[in-house]
Amino acid sequence: MESEQLYHRGYCRNSYNSIASASSDEELLDGAGVIMDFHTTEDDNLLDGDAASPGSNYAMSNGGGAPSSSTHLLDFLEEPIPGVGTYDDFHTIDWVREKCKDRERHRKINSKKKESAWEFTKSLYDAWSGWLVVTLTGLASGALAGLIDIAADWMNDLKEGVCLSALWFNHEQCCWTSNETTFAERDKCPQWKSWAELILGQAEGPGSYIMNYFMYIYWALSFAFLAVCLVKVFAPYACGSGIPEIKTILSGFIIRGYLGKWTLMIKTITLVLAVASGLSLGKEGPLVHVACCCGNIFSYLFPKYSKNEAKKREVLSAASAAGVSVAFGAPIGGVLFSLEEVSYYFPLKTLWRSFFAALVAAFVLRSINPFGNSRLVLFYVEYHTPWYLFELIPFILLGVFGGLWGAFFIKANIAWCRRRKSTRFGRYPVLEVILVAAITAVVAFPNPYTRKNTSELIKELFTDCGPLESSQLCQYRSQMNGTKAFSDDQPAGPGVYSAMWQLCLALIFKIIMTIFTFGLKVPSGLFIPSMAIGAIAGRIVGIAMEQLAYYHHDWFLFKEWCEVGADCITPGLYAMVGAAACLGGVTRMTVSLVIIVFELTGGLEYIVPLMAAVMTSKWVGDAFGREGIYEAHIRLNGYPFLDSKEEFTHTTLAREVMRPRRNDPPLAVLTQDDLTVEELQGIINETSYNGFPVIVSKESQRLVGFALRRDITIAIENARRKQEGIVLNSRVYFTQHAPTLPADSPRPLKLRSILDMSPFTVTDHTPMEIVVDIFRKLGLRQCLVTHNGIVLGIITKKNILEHLEELKQQSPPLVTSPAPLHTEALGWSCNVGPLWELSPTSVQSPFWTQRESHEGPDIKAQLLRHGLSPVLDLNLH
Repeated sequence: MESEQLYHRGYCRNSYNSIASASSDEELLDGAGVIMDFHTTEDDNLLDGDAASPGSNYAMSNGGGAPSSSTHLLDFLEEPIPGVGTYDDFHTIDWVREKCKDRERHRKINSKKKESAWEFTKSLYDAWSGWLVVTLTGLASGALAGLIDIAADWMNDLKEGVCLSALWFNHEQCCWTSNETTFAERDKCPQWKSWAELILGQAEGPGSYIMNYFMYIYWALSFAFLAVCLVKVFAPYACGSGIPEIKTILSGFIIRGYLGKWTLMIKTITLVLAVASGLSLGKEGPLVHVACCCGNIFSYLFPKYSKNEAKKREVLSAASAAGVSVAFGAPIGGVLFSLEEVSYYFPLKTLWRSFFAALVAAFVLRSINPFGNSRLVLFYVEYHTPWYLFELIPFILLGVFGGLWGAFFIKANIAWCRRRKSTRFGRYPVLEVILVAAITAVVAFPNPYTRKNTSELIKELFTDCGPLESSQLCQYRSQMNGTKAFSDDQPAGPGVYSAMWQLCLALIFKIIMTIFTFGLKVPSGLFIPSMAIGAIAGRIVGIAMEQLAYYHHDWFLFKEWCEVGADCITPGLYAMVGAAACLGGVTRMTVSLVIIVFELTGGLEYIVPLMAAVMTSKWVGDAFGREGIYEAHIRLNGYPFLDSKEEFTHTTLAREVMRPRRNDPPLAVLTQDDLTVEELQGIINETSYNGFPVIVSKESQRLVGFALRRDITIAIENARRKQEGIVLNSRVYFTQHAPTLPADSPRPLKLRSILDMSPFTVTDHTPMEIVVDIFRKLGLRQCLVTHNGIVLGIITKKNILEHLEELKQQSPPLVTSPAPLHTEALGWSCNVGPLWELSPTSVQSPFWTQRESHEGPDIKAQLLRHGLSPVLDLNLH
């Protein structure tokens, strides 16, 4: 109840939140060629209707219409107005408003905790609720991850056969208790039957191969079809990786249902089906989405988080850490991933709770032991030889390959996704999934390295050859008991060369199919496919280096470290470095990626090679574009996200980016005490703007504040329902005290409580570099541009995005700007405003024409000389 009061009682900070919201998503970045992907009716105002998020600012300037300094920030009401201050779908939260609400709630609890034992207990519950919610999130994330791992392994093996002794066992588990397995064929046992054995009664021969081939394709298509149908019918938000949307949500955007229970349930089921279908995708990225769904659901059990969107995002940051923790078995890497990659606001207490959530999730997953190896991951490896200084050369080359692959993949995948959106093919997601799954299954089956589960492939590539390895990659000429004499390097045998050719074909196959698979309407992660591509390339380079060192041990590179008969090259290490390099090239992660791979493999001694490869891949990838794959998909989908990684190097000024433009229609403004309810409703009904500036009067034109369309409508409906005497000709006033009215006038309606008194402002001479930095760090969605205290225009988050896209199309920076107005320089005020978007409908304000009598005719002439409209055309979009 206390949080609701804070929503309504005089929180006069609903700021310049969305004066308009009539455009469709496609117009957001239309000038930059960005294509939107929202097709539902409520999505039509995704960004431009993103205005209902009330704002809150630290008042440093208020446009001249504010009351005296004794006016309080919170204007207390006798009764809060239900619904005022809440957020609609596809709107952005007001970070500062939410933090102020939380501080007020905290102060209220502290003031009451000494009154009684019950209040003290409530204060303890409130203090521990954060730890409780992250504990529940970690428990659920670990349990679901274990369930997904077990189910995916079983269904993946179901494509090849079935365990007759226990149908719920996968291939490996089925043969655990068998006494009839051999070292060379440890995966064959009487209990496990292939489909050819069950249907045809024979295990070998052309007929058996064709039958197994057919059943493999059948099961792959069945799993893919079921997955895409479940997503399409029950939870469309369950498709994709989820990380781009999680990043956008954590930045303050609201997407209702994206973290709901239906999405959680369908994504959990379809993730198993998608992985089992053999598509070139992974489950690690979607596990972050699953964990965030758990965090969102559990946050509703605690009013501290359910009624505060900013606090809820702290839980989601911790949940994303738990998701990576169970995806890779990397708790510390999960915390760093949340900090480096997805979180927008990450205070110190969120760091602690993220660490605890990752710990709990990893503990639960370890208790379940889904892989049966007492490890958190399937491909845990240990290397017994160190790395040598000369190996930095191939490690860096692998980093170059990873950067080139990342840049190529991002451009190719975005081009394909854009084509999917703009052609008929995108209208048939089920057909696309079936087609990609069919091609994947047909091409993958003949090659043993593409037929097997991608995680098992990575494990085999990471693993070094030893006495217990029977892989074709370990079939060297000199052998002991059928395996490589692993105490020294040996020449490769026919099996190794055959495996090299198969790996080369698998590399080409994975590169092509991953481009077309990521973005399908099924849960699809990118971590594992990227790591598989890097691991294949790394293993090939590792074997080549190993043979080079064997045959040319007298070269100056090998002479000092590689003595005759010494084992100095570890091909599995090259696979690990290559996997990290390719994943870094695609995502542009650095610190968190190195820690994840370190925890993934247990290779503490190999931190330096990993760091060298990851940084090289990032540098090479950044040379072709600074966007990672997730930022590229955010931009493709038109989400309102300002990436802090981009640098603004141009010298444009605020007045060059602000709206309005010349010849735009007038801006709909409200006066603080001259309107009636009927006139106010007429303005609301005749316009589509999400908010309106409030001025002193038509003569003064001084800015008082900003009122939201939604809040005005709710306040009027509430007043008519609960207050007697509110009629159409009732006077509406936004001032502290009611205006003087005739005795026979109907009861006036006071709406001061919904007025934002402190909109964020910058001057027209403020460099855009500063403005962009303010938008990023304060989470703004708009600010007013002023000149000598007079409002010239508005810069919104949409304008920033449009401007950045326009600058990308220009090769040289903008180094010139219009000559400044002949006036004194003004500083910029730092009032943290709301996050909002405005309508693309151009509007124009009568400020300048009506202020001419106060400011002098020379101002109008100056504006014309400097390319500014003498009529303030506030293009609020």
